[in-house]
Amino acid sequence: MAEMNSTRVTEFILLGFSVHREIELILFMLISVVYTLTLVGNLGMISLILLDSRLHTPMYFFLSNLAFVDLCYSSSIAPKFLETLLTKHRSISFYACATQLGFFLNFLISEMLLLAVMAYDRYVAICNPLLYMVIMSPKVCMQLVTGPYLYSFSVALLHTVVTFQLIYCGPNIINHFYCDDVPLMALACSDTSLKEILIFIFAGFNMISSLTTVLISYLYIVAAILKIQSTEGRCRAFSTCASHLTAVTIFYGTLIFMYLQPKSNHSLDTDKMASVFYTIVIPMLNPMIYSLRNQEVKNSLRKLIDKCYILLLTNFKK
Repeated sequence: MAEMNSTRVTEFILLGFSVHREIELILFMLISVVYTLTLVGNLGMISLILLDSRLHTPMYFFLSNLAFVDLCYSSSIAPKFLETLLTKHRSISFYACATQLGFFLNFLISEMLLLAVMAYDRYVAICNPLLYMVIMSPKVCMQLVTGPYLYSFSVALLHTVVTFQLIYCGPNIINHFYCDDVPLMALACSDTSLKEILIFIFAGFNMISSLTTVLISYLYIVAAILKIQSTEGRCRAFSTCASHLTAVTIFYGTLIFMYLQPKSNHSLDTDKMASVFYTIVIPMLNPMIYSLRNQEVKNSLRKLIDKCYILLLTNFKK
């Protein structure tokens, strides 16, 4: 980052939502509730999977990693957003902005790739049930998780370095509630063509490759389910995919709405609201989706609550 020393901007101002103070306080309370549910839901999901040996399967291994990514993903945005809403302290230092962008991109790409990996896992479970534990061995599962983590970290680091090698000489007001590539590029005083090319290449590749993996996996899954003779068998097979399919639809649906709509339809306020949804709301929804639509998770949660209740009751009697 040789050019950083020549920049004039040492901090940025996050514009956020230009609304009345009363609305900001309501928004603060709503985001606080959502973020609290995100922390409780994802930490609870990770703990439940670690504590219950019956959930030590490839599907739940990937789910625990998705919960971890959701937790980090939301935490890279929500705390600073809440601070700006409550205190109106909207400034963020140059390096803090770089850090936020790096973490945001890292976990966004990780989530995208993990959802694709989970689609492949469901494909193997439905289409090759007898070989499932052989194909999805612990070594393969670890590789399928490590690969996305390493790739997302590398891409996030590249984007962050290129973005913050640009010269920022003012103004320093980011028209968003967090540090994102596009509003940062709008503030740059130097040539942004390389950055634009990188965004086009990597965003296109990440979206197309992950979405293609999901679609192909589900084409095979649907074909396999249709071959099942009994209605009960079809319902059982579909129920194993329902939670993942719901999470995928919400996540990719939001991204497609954000990035594939015509420029003439773009509104900064609409984009910001969509950003709130996929950076803060979706990480809260995923553990709920997997809890409410998954009988094994509900049974494990119920048994864990019963154990905790019995333990508390025993200690109280003592």
